[in-house]
Amino acid sequence: MRAKIVAGNWKMNNNAGETQALAQGLVDAISNTDAQVVIAPTAVNLANAVTLTENSPIEVAAQNMHFADSGAYTGEISADMLQSIGVQTVILGHSERRAYFGEDDALLEKKVNQALAKGMQVIFCFGEELEERQADRHFEVVGSQLKNALYKLDAAAWKQIVLAYEPVWAIGTGETASPEQAQEMHAFIRKSLTEAYDAELANGVSILYGGSVKPANAKEIFSKPDVDGGLIGGASLKVADFKAIVDSI
Repeated sequence: MRAKIVAGNWKMNNNAGETQALAQGLVDAISNTDAQVVIAPTAVNLANAVTLTENSPIEVAAQNMHFADSGAYTGEISADMLQSIGVQTVILGHSERRAYFGEDDALLEKKVNQALAKGMQVIFCFGEELEERQADRHFEVVGSQLKNALYKLDAAAWKQIVLAYEPVWAIGTGETASPEQAQEMHAFIRKSLTEAYDAELANGVSILYGGSVKPANAKEIFSKPDVDGGLIGGASLKVADFKAIVDSI
């Protein structure tokens, strides 16, 4: 059975005190769930978040990492650094990293390979821009992003990968792909995996939806057969909203 996952990407929000308050609030609120629950605070607050959540079902993920073990990469963070503070999961390929920091498929392939070599779990993000969907190229774009960054991997590596489809036009805009649109794309992704590998592997990979998921729409989106949870942005910054989304799965 595929893992059901709700991950909260806090992005560049919350100072140390705010991180402590939010993480503690989630620990108090989420004590019994069948879902894998993940939070991704900003890098400077990761260690504190790990400590705060250590006796709870909540896991802590990083929002990014470098592909090298170490070196002259000012401002970057390595897999070893993350693991040394207890972080075993990393989000890679988010559209904001692609758009604002120029991360392309070739770079992301290197980052994914490094994370997997270190035994980390990867939440790999991808999705189309609005103009690509309007031009009816969304399947082509998503297929290319997956192929270029991931389809050279051995089948065994997919046990460490969670996919997160995020239509870029629905991130932080208040717009959301309809449950039917989400299911259509998730089914396409699973078909693409089947063609690249096999049906058994494809049916074992969790595929999350991200893009303005809220308590009001989460249950309907998560009810679709190929949607295995969500990567949540703004709604993950409020205890009540994030708990409601976790409960809806």
